Amino acid sequence: MTRPDSAYRSDCSRCAGLCCVALSFTRSADFPEDKAAGDPCRHLGPDFGCGIHDRLRDRGYNGCTVFECSGAGQQVTQVTFGGADWRTEPDLRQSMFDVFDVMRQLHEMLALLEEAAWRGTATDLSEATELVSAATAGAAEQVLATDVPALRTVVGNALRQVSGEVRRPAGPALSGADLVGRDLRRRDLRRADLRSALLISVDLRGVDLADADLLGADLRDAAVAGADLSRALFLGQAQVNATRGDASTRLPDGLARPAHWG
Repeated sequence: MTRPDSAYRSDCSRCAGLCCVALSFTRSADFPEDKAAGDPCRHLGPDFGCGIHDRLRDRGYNGCTVFECSGAGQQVTQVTFGGADWRTEPDLRQSMFDVFDVMRQLHEMLALLEEAAWRGTATDLSEATELVSAATAGAAEQVLATDVPALRTVVGNALRQVSGEVRRPAGPALSGADLVGRDLRRRDLRRADLRSALLISVDLRGVDLADADLLGADLRDAAVAGADLSRALFLGQAQVNATRGDASTRLPDGLARPAHWG
């Protein structure tokens, strides 16, 4: 069965460049310079577009190519603030940035719940989805008053139920494992619990990750050429963007192949 298109994907054309202003970054392998939160990136154009979007990695902005707001940017711009932006209405500036921070977390939860509803049958998925959706629909003050930790607990419980259901019988228990730099090509990782595992620079080339739970796994620079991620559980676009794959890498329906894979 083909997975339906996600409702929680970023659409920069409907956003006021919030990630390019509200977030900070530090000079590192992911960014060529420092930028404080609230300062616009020097490459942000008057139309809120990126002036070097097609050259981000060439210019050292690897972090920008990994980032995914799960649609929070357009929700804040178009819904919460009714199409207003921080340039023409500077009094809204800090409020927009603060709401964006909360909305990103809420939309990440909704994206996971959306996948969970497609993959499993946990009884409290609808309740969790309704609670989080209601939080995203309020005015700025209501969004900022959201008890995010409480919602995370509700959502987390629902996602664990789905994970247990999908991964039955369970594969390797590697939740939180430090596997940095390991060659995992000979490991059977089907139905594995890899939640919050450190998979930085691991070799997953050709590995089948069917029904493996990758919620919160750190996949930066993981080699996934030829890997089958098409049925990986709770794998997000930002995680995919951080890996090193190629044309032979199989991705889940609804996730885009990163441009830097070539």
